[in-house]
Amino acid sequence: QVQLVESGGGLVQPGRSLRLSCGASGSIFRIYDMGWYRQAPGKQRELVALITNGGGTNYADSVKGRFTISRDNAKNTAYLQMNSLKPEDTAVYYCNGRIQQKSVARPNDYWGQGTQVTVSS
Repeated sequence: QVQLVESGGGLVQPGRSLRLSCGASGSIFRIYDMGWYRQAPGKQRELVALITNGGGTNYADSVKGRFTISRDNAKNTAYLQMNSLKPEDTAVYYCNGRIQQKSVARPNDYWGQGTQVTVSS
């Protein structure tokens, strides 16, 4: 089995920063892409940022220049540094990983439980 666990969410004032972490554990052979998604009340889940196992990144237009995704392959961990936060960034943030388990031929998508980020004065 594979588990993704997020941490680092909370309540923050507009303009401040937060750093989210997502650790993968379990019977892992290889981690491919890792990404952060978010879902605000009444809205669909959307991609925020994605990072490949080679370090390539992709961002939603709404967060470009403010958010930075990174990963530490030795720790099986991805991070999302969020700067200049806005009230519209308020959402539950989910970590996603495309992970191949040991003794399994193909990778599967795994999700964390989500962490709440609230931006409010």
